[in-house]
Amino acid sequence: MSKQTISLIGVPVDLGQSRRGVDMGPSAIRYAHVKDVIKELGYPIIDLGDLTVSNDLDINEASNSNLHNLYQIVYENKKLANIVDREVAENHFPLILGGDHSISIGSIAGIAKHYRNLGVIWYDAHGDLNTDETSPSGNIHGMSLAANLGFGAQQLTTILDYTPKIKPENIVIIGARSLDPGEKELIRRENIKVFTMQEIDRLGMPKVMEETIAYLKERTDGVHLSLDLDALDPTEVPGVGTPVIGGLTYRESHLAMEMLAEVNIVTSAEFVEVNPILDVKNKTAEVAVELIGSLLGKNLL
Repeated sequence: MSKQTISLIGVPVDLGQSRRGVDMGPSAIRYAHVKDVIKELGYPIIDLGDLTVSNDLDINEASNSNLHNLYQIVYENKKLANIVDREVAENHFPLILGGDHSISIGSIAGIAKHYRNLGVIWYDAHGDLNTDETSPSGNIHGMSLAANLGFGAQQLTTILDYTPKIKPENIVIIGARSLDPGEKELIRRENIKVFTMQEIDRLGMPKVMEETIAYLKERTDGVHLSLDLDALDPTEVPGVGTPVIGGLTYRESHLAMEMLAEVNIVTSAEFVEVNPILDVKNKTAEVAVELIGSLLGKNLL
């Protein structure tokens, strides 16, 4: 990866889910020395600090009870989208620290307008492909990828006044092992490429990443990595928003990041769902920083 200026953006939002704590994720990742790692790798860095999240907005909650905190999530994502839009226009590499996965609605809105065919690697235990009509919980962090595809509530799909942000054929989901019925239907209907844990176990991570890279290189002009730490097994990262057993290992994830660094296709990234309240000695944030290092080209020799 060329030494592009990295814009570091923290988004301390936990409105997209019911379990509190991921709003402290950006602070935990900073405490794990993310800036030092980036600087040691030779990248210029602009730290834009953390988004100021307004908790006292004079807004009325959505009448649809299956869209929890809708208006505030839209408000915060619009702010994030405008910041990211500006940084991409400056030819900077946005590195976004979450926060829950609902923030990808804003990050991808700001990024995708600069590409004709933005690719997305959704590195996650979940598909996040629900809408208000299919979600069992009403938590918007489980709707973010669907919103970016143009499915779901109009308030979520039209941030920055365009939709869809991405195309189904430009997405690869890696690590999925918890999919709701509505998500499975959408995956089949839109023919979204998914590597479930069953397929990763059978093929091995090197093959999965080779296929992912080949698939995206032939059809996209940029790739956004959206990495939810719950893609890894909870034994590796205990402090995540929605843990699911049977996940990816520490080494598999490092290999994935290392292979992406080798081919230099990732043009923006976000690392989300670090929950320090559930963590042990900041282990999950430290893993996030180590994976960021690998994505940016850190290696042993």
